[in-house]
Amino acid sequence: MSCSSTSTRSHPDHFILPDLVSHCNFPLVYHPEGDAVAAESVKWLDQGCPELSPKARTALYGLQAGELTAYCYPTCTAPRLRVVSDFMNYLFHLDNISDGMMHKGTEELSDVVMNALWFPDRYAPTTGQPAAEASAGRMAREYWSRCIQDAKPGPQARFKETLELFFEAVHQQARDRDTGIIPDLDSYINVRRDTSGCKPVFDLIEYAMDIDLPDFVVEHPIIKALNQGANDLVTWSNDIFSYNVEQSRGDTHNMIAILMSLHGLDLQSAVDHVGDLCKQTIDAFIENKGNVPSFGPELDRDVALYVQGLQDWIVGSLHWSFMTRRYFGTAGAEVKKHRVVKLLPRKGDPPQSAQEPKTALGAYQPPGSPTKTSGFFQREDKSMFGPLSLLVFVPAFALFALGLPSLLQILSRSRYAGMFTR
Repeated sequence: MSCSSTSTRSHPDHFILPDLVSHCNFPLVYHPEGDAVAAESVKWLDQGCPELSPKARTALYGLQAGELTAYCYPTCTAPRLRVVSDFMNYLFHLDNISDGMMHKGTEELSDVVMNALWFPDRYAPTTGQPAAEASAGRMAREYWSRCIQDAKPGPQARFKETLELFFEAVHQQARDRDTGIIPDLDSYINVRRDTSGCKPVFDLIEYAMDIDLPDFVVEHPIIKALNQGANDLVTWSNDIFSYNVEQSRGDTHNMIAILMSLHGLDLQSAVDHVGDLCKQTIDAFIENKGNVPSFGPELDRDVALYVQGLQDWIVGSLHWSFMTRRYFGTAGAEVKKHRVVKLLPRKGDPPQSAQEPKTALGAYQPPGSPTKTSGFFQREDKSMFGPLSLLVFVPAFALFALGLPSLLQILSRSRYAGMFTR
């Protein structure tokens, strides 16, 4: 791994994304009922969280978590797609409200949510929990009570276990944030595999396809490698796609930030390094997929459905990352085409220069393209400022100094008479 000196590191205004979409040749499939289910699901979360701010509500609809679900679970029944879609919207909601929380806050959130999973038929507050259930607990109980109606025992147990791991990792992330610690790369990868939320949504592949893999299958080295490979690809590519937004708010829970801070890489080198890891992970997934052993005719069918679900997650998440507004605003299609991401200003930095054209979040502006003005009083070409100012200033000063009648008399004898008397 090559390192560049921190003292000589430049301050870039953009970076170039690795071409992960072209490297991933898995078929992209969308559930035929995806749009209808996505609309119902986002409305469910919207109506269930009255405390959402207008800004958070707008972001919720721009997220398109239901559409992500339709790409990642494209062949399940519509009712099961709805349950998974509800959890997907809910998981992003948990991620949003836990961001910036201190360690104590994440523990309280975990207690509320896990309480709903262990007591799906009623609210049973433990010591320290409020008498009235918070919306996070109420929404968890609502979707989980529907899920367990037809979820098999294995996926149910695994889902609760991996969601608990999610919260434990979120606690660790909050502790690091409280103390200003940037973890080493290996520690970060271990924690990130849980904060990503991939483990519980991979458990929902079994629910979506109505299967229940035995423990000896789930724990087989090849199946575990496929699961972890899909997790790493989704997680590490997300670190690339979300880096711009995260760096703008000073968030260091990102592999790119760690490579820059602890390994001395500049921004583009760090992005390229993570991109190479993602490509290697896709290649390893393909190799492991070809080495899946036989567990018998009946189990082989279920294993094939599960592995297909992991593959759908890899390709679906890559394409969805340019559709959602979460990472590139309204410029996702443009960024996907050109792969150039303009860096957002960091929180606390001076305002963007008035001469710099402002584009949609992360948008690439090709050379020679017209500048989009931002704001009614956006200044145009700086070189025109002198002549334009004189045209306005000289007549105004003359009007003030001589008075209107004298000025008109002077101008009537000049070639400018028509400007003021017509």
